[in-house]
Amino acid sequence: MAECVFCAIVAGSTPATVVADTPDGLAFLDTRPVFKGHVLVVPRPHVPALPDLDLSLLGPFFALVQRLSVAVEAGLGAGGTFVAMNNRVSQSVPHLHAHVVPRTKGDGLRGFFWPRTRYTSPDEAAAYADKIRNAL
Repeated sequence: MAECVFCAIVAGSTPATVVADTPDGLAFLDTRPVFKGHVLVVPRPHVPALPDLDLSLLGPFFALVQRLSVAVEAGLGAGGTFVAMNNRVSQSVPHLHAHVVPRTKGDGLRGFFWPRTRYTSPDEAAAYADKIRNAL
């Protein structure tokens, strides 16, 4: 089996635009965001899906997700956030991860249709990460 890309990001062997680095998890910008500022939050140990997350990690992990949802909204001036995760089906990386997506009224997101965009440069991605990090 190939190395898990999220485990490699946690280990520091694969680069990512990190927003939060805590004992409870790592948060970084999605490289194919639904909207700019879209953050992925992962637990540090390899956990394939939510049912596999040890109960001792559940509260701390979701507390981090909660903090990121507040930071994305505050840091980006978003009207709210969309927080979601897939378990196995439609899970592009088989490592538990929560999506924290900034939302604004009329942004065009409908149901589970997730259009994707790209950052224009690493500097633009870093600027979004800084805004969220500063709001943590």
